[in-house]
Amino acid sequence: MNCPECDTPTLSMAVPAEYRDYVPETAATVAVCPRCLTLEPIDDGAAAAAGNDTDVSRISDAFPTDPEGAVPLVLAIGLCSSLATNRAAIEELLESVERAGTDPLLVFDRLVADPSVEPTIDLERRCHQLEELLY
Repeated sequence: MNCPECDTPTLSMAVPAEYRDYVPETAATVAVCPRCLTLEPIDDGAAAAAGNDTDVSRISDAFPTDPEGAVPLVLAIGLCSSLATNRAAIEELLESVERAGTDPLLVFDRLVADPSVEPTIDLERRCHQLEELLY
């Protein structure tokens, strides 16, 4: 499956039941673009056809490799297009990332500095706003 924004091959991630409320259509699988970080829910049929490419190192070396940190971080990034609307969800997801042993704001900083990542949202500005919201 290719990203609808930049046509880069996406990777798929299974979304544990505890996080499905944070995904449109409460999808069990999402596709994330390693280049622009666009997040798309995918249905079971498309997920099976797409295979199970969950190598989050394709996003960036800064990204956590364990699913306990990677999945909530991907979902939080996906919700960052609207901090005002998604504030509570983003806070909960980033707390999950921290509990998994990863500093989410440090990952955001590293993603901003990574030349292979070109997010569709202004991640640098969002990082600054998240720092103000969370601390």
